[in-house]
Amino acid sequence: MTRIPAVTPSEASPLIKVAYKFAARQYDEVPEPFAVLANHRKLFVAAARHEMAVQKASKVLPSNIRELAVYRVAWTVGCSWCVDFGTMLSRLDGLDIDKLKGIANYRDSPKYSEDERAAIAYADAMTGDPHGENGVTDEQVADLERRFGRAGVVELTYQIGLENMRARMYSALGITEQGFSTDSCRVPWAEE
Repeated sequence: MTRIPAVTPSEASPLIKVAYKFAARQYDEVPEPFAVLANHRKLFVAAARHEMAVQKASKVLPSNIRELAVYRVAWTVGCSWCVDFGTMLSRLDGLDIDKLKGIANYRDSPKYSEDERAAIAYADAMTGDPHGENGVTDEQVADLERRFGRAGVVELTYQIGLENMRARMYSALGITEQGFSTDSCRVPWAEE
């Protein structure tokens, strides 16, 4: 159960009800972070607009690079909701789900390309202590720029930073896996 209760459709404002219908059409269920964030209508609207804008804008990187880096952040932070939802998004994008299962061993696994390894290592550097010995280096950013271009590095950095925010926020609020990766979602406001 979440630390802050989800807003049920009967409690929701008309705007939130419309957003719930949209989300349920898109994902078959209302994602629990939406229902918890609905407790603060202005932040709910800001977050929804932001997520849609980021999704539209993130077209420079190949989706496998972006999704693996974002998934690695969720996995590292330990956000079970983000891992669950990220697995579904990867599956829907036609990406190799086996790569997600083996992400702990990405450095040595032949399943990952050099570009994927570089993006995942960057996610690790950004998700850990940014000032520690394993933080981001100038050489790492230069390598990523050679691989993906400047816009690609900015997109990758933004996506990793955004997932760090999501994963830490959802974990703090007690939002856990919902069943998106298995197509058996639970309703966020249902009695547990």
